[in-house]
Amino acid sequence: MSEHEQDGQEREFDLRWADDAEHKEPSARARMLAARWKHDPPGPVPFRPDPDHRSRGRRSRSSWISTAVVFGCVAAVIVLLGYINFRAPH
Repeated sequence: MSEHEQDGQEREFDLRWADDAEHKEPSARARMLAARWKHDPPGPVPFRPDPDHRSRGRRSRSSWISTAVVFGCVAAVIVLLGYINFRAPH
């Protein structure tokens, strides 16, 4: 058996041994959060915040305004290109 094959088998054994370990050490971030939350636990956070009806109306209006601006720009470019083609000698 060559030295390379032996190294591969030892590495495979080490990986299996590590994967089969009963206890795995938590990541550094998990340890940091656990230490922080031990003294100052996080408060409850809703999955989705309650919608604010006033901002919702503003959002839909601004959406319509931005859509109108985009369509206006597209129409202006089409008119400009048509004018350039009309003025160009054929």
